[in-house]
Amino acid sequence: MPPVRIIIKRILISLLIGLAIGTAINEITFIFLRETARAPKVIELVIPEGTAERVARGETPPTIPDSMTFVVGDTLLVKNDDSADHELGPLWIPAGSSASLSLDAVQSYAYACSFQPGKYFGLDVYEALTLGTRLYGILYSGIPLGGLIALYSLIMPVKKNDPEKNV
Repeated sequence: MPPVRIIIKRILISLLIGLAIGTAINEITFIFLRETARAPKVIELVIPEGTAERVARGETPPTIPDSMTFVVGDTLLVKNDDSADHELGPLWIPAGSSASLSLDAVQSYAYACSFQPGKYFGLDVYEALTLGTRLYGILYSGIPLGGLIALYSLIMPVKKNDPEKNV
């Protein structure tokens, strides 16, 4: 049976390794979620002049994306600079006016849309990524992983120093 000091050392090193791996995994994931690491704000979507004619020809307006990503609490402000009236889900946007949509729940929406050739517009709403959620993710993955590494390290035999072999 190895001394308690060695067991504690192995457990602490294992937990540190688990936290390091958890940090790496979570921060790599964060790179792909950067657009949700912000406070809620008003995001403007402008429907440019000539959009109705482009959509009638089956063309996608160049300044309008196929879908958009938001955080909970964002407001989508749709400004219609076209000469035709347009629709986006529950919004009716007459020519020359604007309308807004509050996004208050985590959800993926596929709204009926008159300014896209496919006649729908996708909105993805995510929870805002904060420092607290990042730390929670690191701890939530790193501590159990460190615990598993610690269990495996206790199975490993302790290397014994033989003074006669150190010549």
